[in-house]
Amino acid sequence: MENTQATVEILNDLIQINNDRIEGYQRASKDLKDGDTELKSLFTRFIGQSQGYRLALGTEVSAFGKDIETSTTTSGKIHRAWLDVKAAFTGHDTHNVLEECEFGEDAILKAYRTALEDENLPAYLRETISQQESELLDAHDEIKALRDTVH
Repeated sequence: MENTQATVEILNDLIQINNDRIEGYQRASKDLKDGDTELKSLFTRFIGQSQGYRLALGTEVSAFGKDIETSTTTSGKIHRAWLDVKAAFTGHDTHNVLEECEFGEDAILKAYRTALEDENLPAYLRETISQQESELLDAHDEIKALRDTVH
């Protein structure tokens, strides 16, 4: 029973940070200029990616007979509030938006790595979470490379 509860908490933590990522990219899309259609398309792809992760993780939580987390993390809410303040001073510069997106990608990768370090995580879930983490690392690297090309 303890392992089940620990596993559900891990899954719900990952669901929450994916909720953060979804809200973060929705916010970032609004902060882009009208000409940034390729970037908006990328952000939409990342939103869809996290929605898929959330669905997969939520299915596992439901299989344990537990409730799926629907909120975002407190730190995610605080970070988005900081983005509001920062945007007032930076004017939604594309480089700054990408910098904040990279910060978000760093946070989700950290959460996934922490989840994978938990020895109570069942092997079948470790495989799913490891696959998601690998795809998130690719997304992080893509955002970082874009950030480095925009001044």
